[in-house]
Amino acid sequence: MLSPMRRLLLLPMLLVAALPAAAAEVQVAVASNFAAPMQKIAAGFERATGHKALLAFGATGKFYAQITNGAPFDVLLAADAKTPARLVEEGRALAASRYTYAIGKLVLWSPRPDYVDAHGEVLAKGNFRHLAIASPKTAPYGAAAREVLDRLGLGDALAGRLVTGENIVQTFQFVASGNAELGFVALSQVMVDGRLTGGSTWIVPADHYGEMRQDAVILAAGRDKPAAHALIDYLRGDAAAAIVRSYGYERHPTR
Repeated sequence: MLSPMRRLLLLPMLLVAALPAAAAEVQVAVASNFAAPMQKIAAGFERATGHKALLAFGATGKFYAQITNGAPFDVLLAADAKTPARLVEEGRALAASRYTYAIGKLVLWSPRPDYVDAHGEVLAKGNFRHLAIASPKTAPYGAAAREVLDRLGLGDALAGRLVTGENIVQTFQFVASGNAELGFVALSQVMVDGRLTGGSTWIVPADHYGEMRQDAVILAAGRDKPAAHALIDYLRGDAAAAIVRSYGYERHPTR
């Protein structure tokens, strides 16, 4: 029988030994526009739960293709609502886990101060060589950008000046590097802690494009993984919500 002193000495060792069994990793596919806030959320999630979120960033359309081809993601944070709904319909995701974690906003941005005006009239003036947008086929923010151009009656006129990024991160890089004078990017890419980070920006009115609901869902691979369910629970909480808002997103009023 162990003495009281020996039991006290063994207790910390037993607690440490138990931690790896409780903590786990969760593979998360994250829409590129949500990269910066998700990195902060993942850090808080790990501190709060011990679980580690392993993040991969990319275009939602490409993630859909990868998931349908067997990619071992446990959770998807999409840039739209359509893709998670489709995965649920196909039996590749859990219906009860799907919810809107953010509503995105589209902006026209240039790193040059005073280049983009407050009403986006720079587009009609056409004093630029290249306009960057994300691929409308695979990136919801690219599809929204096309909607805006068509609404403004500029889709055909500017077609020859478009530089298309694979995802919204590459699109932002085109503009930041000067390969395009301006581009349609996510507000989250030019806002931190509720403030615009620089350059010049036109926040596109919400009625110029369809609502940018961004849904999260647990995929079939994460069905029986407590870490996947814990991540969705954490995303619904106040700490994650504060980060989401600080990057310019809105939260769904019923979520």
